[in-house]
Amino acid sequence: MEPDHLQTVFDRAFAGMRQAREAFAPQLTPHEVGTITSVGTGIATVAGLPGVGFDELVIFPGNVLGIAFNVDAGEVGIVLLGDYWHLRAGDEVRRTGRVMDVVVGDGLLGRVIDPLGRPLDGGGPLPSRKRLPVERPAAPIMERAPVTVPLQTGLKVIDALIPVGRGQRELILGDRQTGKTAIAIDTILNQRGQNVLCVYCAIGQRASAVAKAVASLREKSAMEYTVVVVTEGNDPPGLTYIAPYAATSIAEGFMEAGRDVLIVYDDLTHHARSYRELSLLLRRPPGREAFPGDIFYIHSRLLERATHLRADLGGGSLTALPIIETEAQDISAYIPTNLISITDGQIYLSPSLFDLGVLPAVDVGKSVSRVGGKAQLAAYRAVAGDLKLAYAQFEELETFSRFGARLDEDTRTIIAHGQRIRSCLKQSEFAPVSMPVQIAVLLALSAKLFDHIRLEQMAEAEHALHLAAADIPAALRERLETAETFAAEDREAMTSIARNALARFQPSPAPEE
Repeated sequence: MEPDHLQTVFDRAFAGMRQAREAFAPQLTPHEVGTITSVGTGIATVAGLPGVGFDELVIFPGNVLGIAFNVDAGEVGIVLLGDYWHLRAGDEVRRTGRVMDVVVGDGLLGRVIDPLGRPLDGGGPLPSRKRLPVERPAAPIMERAPVTVPLQTGLKVIDALIPVGRGQRELILGDRQTGKTAIAIDTILNQRGQNVLCVYCAIGQRASAVAKAVASLREKSAMEYTVVVVTEGNDPPGLTYIAPYAATSIAEGFMEAGRDVLIVYDDLTHHARSYRELSLLLRRPPGREAFPGDIFYIHSRLLERATHLRADLGGGSLTALPIIETEAQDISAYIPTNLISITDGQIYLSPSLFDLGVLPAVDVGKSVSRVGGKAQLAAYRAVAGDLKLAYAQFEELETFSRFGARLDEDTRTIIAHGQRIRSCLKQSEFAPVSMPVQIAVLLALSAKLFDHIRLEQMAEAEHALHLAAADIPAALRERLETAETFAAEDREAMTSIARNALARFQPSPAPEE
């Protein structure tokens, strides 16, 4: 290249650079910066953020996030969402101008994450880009549709006597180690092939308990349609506090896309305690049992987000199964009564039944579904209508018979029938029962086909009925799921299947003399 031409190229380049430099106008972005005045266990107080809003996200050194919780005139109380051991008084704090949000979308299915959307399963970054705030208003009344479609749990005692509908909020409560989580996990397992997505939110649980639950979901191939949101017992209380709200936003992302979603909060006892801890640390006035005055509101605004949307809004639904732990069977304590009043019914697990080996240990007398038969298939309503009354009569007479009183024939018949009902309602963990098989068992119970079978043969007889019900014709299965009434011919066909399956267990006639 000629020297003169090279000089021309350089001159043009320098002229372009000079022109760009002269045209450059720096854009200054102001940042509101505060200073930490004190750091406590999971909280910090900050001075110098006059424009910060309630629930606004702030950033501390080391990319530790926090939420503005107390917005006072002189200082701001911040709930910390990460490891805060390195924070010191005098460190800078910056506003973000946004509220806490979480990633949502189909990319979360099969993943285990924390409430901040960080993967905990070693599976790499989350592919979804859409985000929703963790705190969102519940759907207005006019956007909701009635709860009419059942959510099959696979548990005979629940589907028959305490039915749950899609869009309902059904509380599971009981003392520790009575099988509350087992019911929730079984319900998730039963959603396989039901076109229902699941979100399991573990709130302040032991790492071993969370690992066991995730392992069960993986083993049964349920992680394909499930998202697991986890906070462990050693996580900061702020992370535990936002966990159910983040999980609900993830579920709402699916619901607003027209999907049916089931969310399990395991459990809200830890959530209430973490909120009490934060409130006391931030010097909010305590109330009953040292809980702050708005403890009812934190759970009501969470559970009100569970609903069934109108068809013109996609028709999606969000069904909530909150879990609460009672102490010494006291269901009239503060937090349990709050949640009982918020939800649409409760499933109470009795330690006495658990100790007797009646699993799941559901106390039918203390359990209720306020949606009830409106969210039950017609076949269930037809065959399970009298079972709850018969079971209640049996339990009362069984207690009376323990006094050694002489019983008449009718009483002995009621007790024998109730013992068969109890035996059939027993169910192993991780063994959900399909809808046609349940109806076959319940129909056999209502027709008293089990009453002449010895109790020690009940498990074998029920297994034989399960095998026979697996061969129910496809047309009959479809009618059981879709028909508005349980036709007499369908009842007769199901009864015939049950009678043939149980024929070999009937006692042989006594020989003639």
